[in-house]
Amino acid sequence: MRLGRPIPELTLSAEEPETLERWARRPSSAQALALRARVILACAAGQTNTQVSAAMRLSKPAVGKWRRRFVARRLNGLLDEPRPGAPARLVTRMWSAC
Repeated sequence: MRLGRPIPELTLSAEEPETLERWARRPSSAQALALRARVILACAAGQTNTQVSAAMRLSKPAVGKWRRRFVARRLNGLLDEPRPGAPARLVTRMWSAC
């Protein structure tokens, strides 16, 4: 019998593994998104959060977070959410020569 919190059941639909593989391998993907995709693929393969965290050198809470977000929101749960605050601005200054 397992002790502790229950792990959310993670199963992939027919098209999700293909999308996750593409995100994990595509050179233009953000590295954070690629890592999240690899985490979900490992969890879907039957690995525990502890096994995935050790293999990918992540904390167990981080693996649990991405597993929960994927179960709740599927692929959209792995995408970056908007950050609070004003958007970054690029400020250029022209210095006059004296």
